[in-house]
Amino acid sequence: MTYRVENSWSPEPAPGGTLTVSLHNLSDAPLAGFTLSYTAITRVMPDAPPPENAVFLKRDANYHRFAPPEGFSIPPGGSWTFRAAGLNRAPLHRGDGVKSAYVTLASGDHVDAEVGDLMRGSDRPEEPPARLPEGRLEHPFALVPWPARLDLVPGETPLALVPAEDISAEDSAALAAAGALQRRLFPAARAAVSLAPQPGTHQVAFAQDPALAPGAYRLNFAATIRLDSADADGRRHGLVALVQLLHGATAQPETFRFPATGVIEDAPRYAWRGCHLDVCRHFWPAQDVRRFLDILGWYRLNIFHWHLTDDEGWRFEVPGLPSLTTTGATRGADGPLLPQLGDPAAARTQFYTTEELRALVAHAASLGIEVVPEIDIPGHSTAMLAALPHLVDPDEPPSYSSVQGYFNNALNPAIEGTYEALGLVFDAMVAVFPSRHIHIGGDEVARDAWMASPLSRALMEREGLRGTFELQSYFLRRVKEMLTARDRVLVGWNEVAHGGGVPAKDTLLMAWENPQVGAALAREGYDVVITPGQAYYLDMAQSPAWLEPGAGWAGSSTPEQTYAYDAEASFPAELRRRFRGVQACIWCEHFHSKDYFNDLVFPRLAAIAEAAWTPLAGKDWLRFAVQARNSPRL
Repeated sequence: MTYRVENSWSPEPAPGGTLTVSLHNLSDAPLAGFTLSYTAITRVMPDAPPPENAVFLKRDANYHRFAPPEGFSIPPGGSWTFRAAGLNRAPLHRGDGVKSAYVTLASGDHVDAEVGDLMRGSDRPEEPPARLPEGRLEHPFALVPWPARLDLVPGETPLALVPAEDISAEDSAALAAAGALQRRLFPAARAAVSLAPQPGTHQVAFAQDPALAPGAYRLNFAATIRLDSADADGRRHGLVALVQLLHGATAQPETFRFPATGVIEDAPRYAWRGCHLDVCRHFWPAQDVRRFLDILGWYRLNIFHWHLTDDEGWRFEVPGLPSLTTTGATRGADGPLLPQLGDPAAARTQFYTTEELRALVAHAASLGIEVVPEIDIPGHSTAMLAALPHLVDPDEPPSYSSVQGYFNNALNPAIEGTYEALGLVFDAMVAVFPSRHIHIGGDEVARDAWMASPLSRALMEREGLRGTFELQSYFLRRVKEMLTARDRVLVGWNEVAHGGGVPAKDTLLMAWENPQVGAALAREGYDVVITPGQAYYLDMAQSPAWLEPGAGWAGSSTPEQTYAYDAEASFPAELRRRFRGVQACIWCEHFHSKDYFNDLVFPRLAAIAEAAWTPLAGKDWLRFAVQARNSPRL
């Protein structure tokens, strides 16, 4: 690297403290006539005092640009240091500092700089605690999530599972698919399934049992293993459990065994067993999404909530609106959408083609997973507004800012073109995603959004609306009508209920702000999925330690805390009929690599999968701690 940026934080002046940034010139030439740009969640606010030894040129959400004093030059091996106060908040973890940086030379060229960790004054940072305890096993069987009922006797491990001679081609293909899942997730492991019987293999037979519940299965272990189920989901669940048992026994024979005799009787606890993935703050290529779907299938999660649009980018093609995947999907130093959250200087256009979307939806279906797409509206729409500037009220000045620092980032409810564009978007989504659920966001609209828009003011007067959230309700009711006309169910975050909300019929809301919100929504008649930031947001740091990666706005959540949390406990008995299930959320502001992803997501994703599947009485943290060490990674 030619340049390196170091950054540190000190707590004075309160409440936000001071960020100190140093640019080191590691080249063999002096550096003059330059600017420094960096991205950081710890932001310098617009009303901040002037920085010390620098000129503050620009901020756009997490993007910052500074210049040195006039005539300043950094000699080879030298450095330039400046200090900025007036921060939006005190950082909580080392990842809250500078995430990426680049130097713009006098020629206009941009050169990426290496970035160090955010340091915290002279404090010696505490080490993060261990993720998992040693654990213990009462039953030596590899299963995540743990089944509802298990009564097994351990025995010898077969070489592989093979189809019984008289099973149907469909059942044989299902067994092969479960084996293929194991091979994709653990390519170096011994194959759990073979289609060619030989000495040492164990046969698997299938039977229909209409008395079993949807998604339930029964495994009887004997000379031939028999799998009973009432439907394809139950058969798939039973086969994945069977393959897990054999994989664990072969990969860790010192810990796990394969059953010789006995029975497993199992069924999912909840119908909605979800996991969300944000591909806007950090774009995950199609091959990574495909592997992630495999991991969800391994844990028997059945909902993939795909967060496809946000301020940082629009990630799918819409016929008739090509600028969404040119302007709206491109970030770079010279573009209308500047780098954010670890982006480099070079422009990158990142989105999924329609063919990639269709292939991933089909792959998910083969795993029993429903793909629920999300466009985040009316807030979180900077990328869409940059791509479609005719959706902006030309007479609305910069007047409000989102919690993430974006100015005027909400679609204007008073512009009819907004609904025309959304009609094309929804048509594109319906053409690709067979799910009846479409998530429309509805979260984090700034409290004073649209109040300086003459068009919105006229709409408020015409419709008798008061304030931002009644305008939002007006907007979302129109969106719900559009979805209903397309035979789709509106799904949204809990703020959809603000300002009068939308009709509760055929509406599903996700309670994320805190566990109590879910019961309040259920009292209003909404069906609810629980996904609280305090327990189920997998971008939250796993301890309060400074060195811990991840976010901290909802506190920290250790794997044990995530495992112990029981969402249903927050619902009074009379409201349980509104409780649809639980969901993990993976927001990617802090995920710059697969290493960060794996560190933050696992083992907590497996813990939430068990909460979604296993009866509360069957959960055991120390047993899970042993099981979770055998988890796949992205």
